[in-house]
Amino acid sequence: MKRQKRDMQERAFARGYRAGVERRSKDLAPAGPTHDDWMAGWRSGREDNWDGYTGVSGIHRMAV
Repeated sequence: MKRQKRDMQERAFARGYRAGVERRSKDLAPAGPTHDDWMAGWRSGREDNWDGYTGVSGIHRMAV
């Protein structure tokens, strides 16, 4: 049985979230159709970082 690839928008959000939690710059956002989703994930990740959801305490916050 073949495994379906995840939606590109979902992948962009997850990657942006990880970048936000890891306090990376938003300048790393990809150009193109997934830019908005990556930025939304980045913002969400930064909020979680500011709220203290980092490391082991933040694992449950990640959707992926």
